[in-house]
Amino acid sequence: MNNTYYGKLIFELSTPGRVGYSLPRNQFPEHSLSELPENLRRSQKTILPETDELTVVRHYTNMSNNNFGVDTGFYPLGSCTMKYNPKINEEAASMPAFTALHPLQPAETVQGALEVYYNVQTILSEIAGLSEFTLNPFAGAHGELTGLMVIRSYHAARGDLKRTKIIVPDSAHGTNPASAAVCGLQIVQVKSTPDGTVDVEDLKPLLGDDIAGMMMTNPNTLGIFEKKIPAIAELVHGCGGLMYYDGANLNPMLGVCRPGDMGFDVMHINLHKTFSTPHGGGGPGSGPVGVRKGLEAYLPNPQVERRSDGTFALRDGAEALGSVSAFLGNYGIVLRAYVYLLTLGKENIPMAGKLSVLNANYIKESLKEYYKLPIEGVCKHEFVFDGLKDEYAGEHDDPMHVTTLDVAKRLLDYGFHAPTIYFPLLFHEAMMIEPTETESKETLDEFIDVMKRIALEAGKDKALLKNAPHHTPVRRLDDVRAVKDANFTYKDLCHAEC
Repeated sequence: MNNTYYGKLIFELSTPGRVGYSLPRNQFPEHSLSELPENLRRSQKTILPETDELTVVRHYTNMSNNNFGVDTGFYPLGSCTMKYNPKINEEAASMPAFTALHPLQPAETVQGALEVYYNVQTILSEIAGLSEFTLNPFAGAHGELTGLMVIRSYHAARGDLKRTKIIVPDSAHGTNPASAAVCGLQIVQVKSTPDGTVDVEDLKPLLGDDIAGMMMTNPNTLGIFEKKIPAIAELVHGCGGLMYYDGANLNPMLGVCRPGDMGFDVMHINLHKTFSTPHGGGGPGSGPVGVRKGLEAYLPNPQVERRSDGTFALRDGAEALGSVSAFLGNYGIVLRAYVYLLTLGKENIPMAGKLSVLNANYIKESLKEYYKLPIEGVCKHEFVFDGLKDEYAGEHDDPMHVTTLDVAKRLLDYGFHAPTIYFPLLFHEAMMIEPTETESKETLDEFIDVMKRIALEAGKDKALLKNAPHHTPVRRLDDVRAVKDANFTYKDLCHAEC
């Protein structure tokens, strides 16, 4: 990158009097313009950079190149699953026939759009082994909340109002207890065994007639398959509760086993985690919710149904929990997922799950001689290391002890995004790695080689890692100060009160 632009703000590239635009003269007399009220006017002139067009283009192009994304490199963030969005998804969702639709059009004028919605409901129901889905929730956590509201509606319809507690494993995603709290439920935590799975013996005394249900992720946040689900489901159902499946880690299960067949009653799916729609800053989300037979009536309104004559319509169910979103959720995201599902087809969906498992185990087995592996055995789509092994990290009481954070920072120098660190909270130096099904063996090999190299660097020159990154536009930041003393203004162009 040219040093003229590297690491500089647009204001630093400004030259007084320089312009990069040409606007037509104002053809209207001054007195004809409506004046803004005094309280809406600026008290001083706006400070803007003065640059030519080429400088602006180069500056923001260089800035965009500093932004890491799946189109620029590999990022093995754990608990995020699928990162890549095939470009054909975007092309199909951008078709004017879809983008020009208005949500208030009569159902008879949008039959194709409703058919897409209905087809996605049907496909997800088959994949999950459940009876019916709604695509209305706007995100994964929103789906969790909707699913929990279904559970509450089910108990309320039966007059069983004392069920106000939800059981959540100590390894759960943070959204589980958060969603439950928003839904007005009291969280009861169940512990994990040393192998990372739910402790059935710890679960038993927690059960009672006040339990609304239990939330589980399978495979769990450690990437371990929960083998005792049938016994757990029997216990929870035995006390009158329902089983909730957090679909965040559904990828490795695709075409192999189904939550509904395991005994789950309600679940949500993250389209951005499993079916290739934009993730996080890449766009809006979608968290479809599915239910077993007998719970369909509680799904939120509106609901899309297929009539006997083959046409599609919207209906509002009398027993529905209400509405959780405007109209039919993030429809453009549903379209992207539909394209991906049709692209794979039922023949290849199982391959996606198997590849996610193969890739994760390949990295784990290749690096376990360098990094601590707290739980041995076959993982699913992700796994967790507990930091570097002691021979590379050094003594824990040594100020130069190399931590997971140091490894993550050093990875940036090699052009890789860091994995998820310090989560889950079960391990002090947790490093959760998840390659997903879309990465090639060549990319995985390069990542493995860099991780080994970093371990060897730690054994020889700990200061190298403690001071990393060395080759990024911004060096290591003081994370605590950044939170407590945030300053987002350009110091030379803003008054103190800004």
